[in-house]
Amino acid sequence: MKKYIIIGILIVAIGVGIYFVFGNSQEREAHEIQPARIAGDQFEVKTPDGWEQMTIKGVNMGMAKPGTFPGEAAITEDEYYRWFEQIGEMNANTVRVYTLHPPGFYKALARYNNRNEENIYLMHGLWADEGKMHDGLDAFDEALNEEFDQDMLNVMDAIHGGGTVEAEPGKASGNYTKDVSGYVIGWVMGVEWYPPFVVGTNEKHEDIGQYDGSFYRTESASPFEHWLAQKMDYISNYENETYGSLRPMSFTNWVTTDILDHPSDSSDMEDLVSVDPNVIYTKGEMEAIGQYASYHIYPYYPDFLNNDEKYLDYTDHRGEKNNYAGYLNEMVKEHRLPILVAEFGVPGSRGLTHRNPFGWDQGFHSEKKQGEIITHLYEDIIEEGMLGGLVFTWQDEWFKRTWNTMDYDDPDRRPFWSNAQTNEQQFGLLSFDTHKIKVDGEATGWENDPLYTGDGTLKSLTMDSDERYLYLKVEHDPGLEGSINIPLNIVSEQGNHTLDDQVESEDGIDFLIDINSEQSRVTVDDYYDFFEIQYGHTLEMIDVKGEPKKDSGVFNSIRLALNKEYYLPDRGETLPFESYETGLLREGIGDPEAEGYDSLTDYNWNREEGVLEIRLPWQLIGARDPSQREFIGNIVEDGLEASVQIDGIGIGAVVMDGQHVVDSLPAVENNRIPALTTYTWEKWDLPESDERLKKSYDILKETFGAQQ
Repeated sequence: MKKYIIIGILIVAIGVGIYFVFGNSQEREAHEIQPARIAGDQFEVKTPDGWEQMTIKGVNMGMAKPGTFPGEAAITEDEYYRWFEQIGEMNANTVRVYTLHPPGFYKALARYNNRNEENIYLMHGLWADEGKMHDGLDAFDEALNEEFDQDMLNVMDAIHGGGTVEAEPGKASGNYTKDVSGYVIGWVMGVEWYPPFVVGTNEKHEDIGQYDGSFYRTESASPFEHWLAQKMDYISNYENETYGSLRPMSFTNWVTTDILDHPSDSSDMEDLVSVDPNVIYTKGEMEAIGQYASYHIYPYYPDFLNNDEKYLDYTDHRGEKNNYAGYLNEMVKEHRLPILVAEFGVPGSRGLTHRNPFGWDQGFHSEKKQGEIITHLYEDIIEEGMLGGLVFTWQDEWFKRTWNTMDYDDPDRRPFWSNAQTNEQQFGLLSFDTHKIKVDGEATGWENDPLYTGDGTLKSLTMDSDERYLYLKVEHDPGLEGSINIPLNIVSEQGNHTLDDQVESEDGIDFLIDINSEQSRVTVDDYYDFFEIQYGHTLEMIDVKGEPKKDSGVFNSIRLALNKEYYLPDRGETLPFESYETGLLREGIGDPEAEGYDSLTDYNWNREEGVLEIRLPWQLIGARDPSQREFIGNIVEDGLEASVQIDGIGIGAVVMDGQHVVDSLPAVENNRIPALTTYTWEKWDLPESDERLKKSYDILKETFGAQQ
């Protein structure tokens, strides 16, 4: 009897062995000791058929979704899996993450690769605490390194399915049981290095000498570069000793700390110090695996990219002038290592932050234009001889801030609403849509009762809102001549009481919307003009006339800063302070399902049917946090941090023919608008949104599909 039991056990064991050796090849692939290498100027990945060259075409992926900060690690396994499916369908082959994600990410990746012929590979980041960097300005700080080392070990254990990572505020944690190490083709260590942090390290440790470890060494390296090599060696040693595996490694770098000289730079930051990957060399077993450089490279920042004449005059493979391709070309020439463009892209946003001389600006692009520019940049990356590129980014990130809008919102509440004025929130290929009202002139989707009805030229005025926009609908006689003015009363006890010097208002008007056949726009009461008060009265960077006064009758254009005054030392020329009018309104179709959809649409005026639909970004009209009805307060008296909780927004509508009032809601009495009716909305903590792939996704799908 025992003999038969033993034989049975042996048969089962042999069967299991055959399954693991010959079956489930996708799962076995995830356990390769050396899944990738650098061969010359190419990435190569290990496949069942041997080594295959792979050009990197992929996306970065953050750890946030609406209603959460990244450190809450709130994305579910099913959400990750759905995103991997969409990324695979986009013909991408790589995803990069910046730090440890929750276990569901790795489970979803393994599940996707086990079910699909084409793998999605992973470039994994090893994140360092930026706060500690800024505080100590020393890479060798004990507290910084203790945390950094442990975080790197956690990532290593997690990708090998090595068990539990203990919970820690602001970081992912949990039980990591899925080994995905065979899909991890490279490490990208660190962050965009803060120049004073690099300088401080170099000054504090100038006698440290060169580094010579097991897998990495340095030649002619600075103390900071010594530290980088030490960290790269530390984690490579751990992975090799613990799991018997190694893979190509790089560290994060960006244009600010590149190794090039930029003669047009006059800042005290952007060309202050270099971090040079050329001075770090592989040794031992790592020589056969290889090394690469990683850079974040955008076409519009820093300023010297837009001003260095050698870039502006560069002719690309299309025969066109191209500062982006010019910069890439010089980078390739000056590096002994192949370069991965680990971040690139432009936001499909209403907000704008920096301009590019060829139109590849940081913002104010439709989704279609976003896709076209990303394609253009990716083609440059390939033509100039890079390893490939990773688009920034996969999903929109509501928690983000932008330098020219961040003083006007509540930093603790950013994830709870979508700020269309902040371009950093709209870099994604995946949108978290609100779009409660389509804004297409069809007057569909409106459920609220009108605030006003009338029997004259104006028939009704209705309002609604969601996590991104305030919506307005004005219905009127078909074929209306003239313009429609819409006053908004936000803050009590301020605002103008006159409209076009012709009509008085019982309520103060903070914003005036002017919809006309030439150029529609929103203007702001001079007393409530946060741009002029910040850059004129407070910082004195622009000229302003006199001190702001209540009820001045003056409405200003709404502007956002683009660049402060900037000196070009190579030309002895000073560029003036630059801003743009963000209050200009664009007519179009705001329905993503419509053929003529324009994501930059602000309004649609169906004159024949007598329907005007408008959507206003919350921050354009002073909202700090619409989810709590928090708006900018009396900034003249209380400064830029002034805040007020409002009950609602007062609104009316006036039809003007030249300077003559044709009709109004409420009805004008003795050339005076009575008290405005107030629109209010429920506060929220959990925002609602629907995932939607942007038009840029479809364009990039075609771009990646054409790249073998």
